[in-house]
Amino acid sequence: MSSSGLAKLVTAKSPAPTQRFTGLPKYNFVGGHNAPEGIPVLELTAAANSVLQREGHLLALYNLSHGPLGYQPLREFVAGKLAGRGISCTSDDILITSGSTQGLNLVFSLFLEQGSTIVVEEFTYSSVLNRLRNQEVEIIGAPLTEHGIDIVRLEELLEAQHKKGRPVRMVYTIPTIQNPTGTIMPMESRERLVALARQYNFVIFEDECYADLIWAADGVPPSIYSMAPDVTVHIGSFSKTLGPALRVGYAIAEWSILSRIVALKNDAGSGAIDQMVVAEYFSHHFSNHLVRLTGILDEKLKVMSEAIDAAFGSGVSYHVPPGGIFLWLKFPDYIDVRKLTAPALAAGVAFNPGPEWSANGEAARSWMRLCFALPSKEIIAEGIRKLSEICYAEIGFPEISGNRVRSQSRLPESKMNGDDITAR
Repeated sequence: MSSSGLAKLVTAKSPAPTQRFTGLPKYNFVGGHNAPEGIPVLELTAAANSVLQREGHLLALYNLSHGPLGYQPLREFVAGKLAGRGISCTSDDILITSGSTQGLNLVFSLFLEQGSTIVVEEFTYSSVLNRLRNQEVEIIGAPLTEHGIDIVRLEELLEAQHKKGRPVRMVYTIPTIQNPTGTIMPMESRERLVALARQYNFVIFEDECYADLIWAADGVPPSIYSMAPDVTVHIGSFSKTLGPALRVGYAIAEWSILSRIVALKNDAGSGAIDQMVVAEYFSHHFSNHLVRLTGILDEKLKVMSEAIDAAFGSGVSYHVPPGGIFLWLKFPDYIDVRKLTAPALAAGVAFNPGPEWSANGEAARSWMRLCFALPSKEIIAEGIRKLSEICYAEIGFPEISGNRVRSQSRLPESKMNGDDITAR
């Protein structure tokens, strides 16, 4: 049978085929990559040497003989780390996962079924939206403010769903360095969210993948899980604090729930060497590592902000995040950034168009997400200038670049008619 014949036998729900990988673009602002210069290669080499010499013989056993929750020293490290987020737990409350993506799959599978209703933040992690659509659940986007989820609007949504007889099963939130907006949910909103969860009987699914990467926020509130473990499931990851190629994450829940998540995790255990190396390295270097990495990221964000200001002026707007690896950039309403994707990529510039990160795609047509972690500072500055040139060539925006007026204008009618698109 030919491969084309086999293709006719795949299930109707199978995803569309992916394209062959042809390499990364020069100006790569997509994905959740980290800073290459932030990878402690020598220290990781030493950690791998040390732990493998000491415990390498345990690779002969599934889960290193430490049971289905994962490598015990790593779980002990996670428990200690999470004390800083206000979470009181032991290693027995923690499940090591193959990145946070596995945690997402497990928790969604446990609580959601076809037709279930989930509330997510209006702008949120694209992989979450894809997973939920594949599960055929009802997705409702809750509006966001500069302080994260709009708790008043959320309460209205919950009450409306209750009256319709379609109660919300789950609220998925990224409260600390939200992806893609970079906001932090204040304490009063977290407290109100917990109260709503108890009132309307839904689970809070808290994703804190970026909570360790903060450099400009004072008094970050404790995690929601620390406030209400009875209604919350919490996940985190080492993809952003160390490297996404190390597929190591974790999930935390009370045992009545965690035991069910463990039962769903039928992969015979997450990668053992990854767990061993992460535990060995971070047990000795976590604080110093974060200081160095967040310093690198902060500098790159400043370069990107300055480059955007120079190239686009007041025609675009953005919130300067206090941490993380993304900048969420707003273009004038008349611009659909999807029209820039192909010409930008042809010039080696890759970005994430906003609709991929929105529960209502069209609501984010004029937004784009830029990851500033991977490129060097020189490539960031050069790439933003090139993006500006492509934008002008395609749609005549911005009129001013680098404090110079463009030689001609090709702006659409809405701009020529005087619509205000420059508010910042």
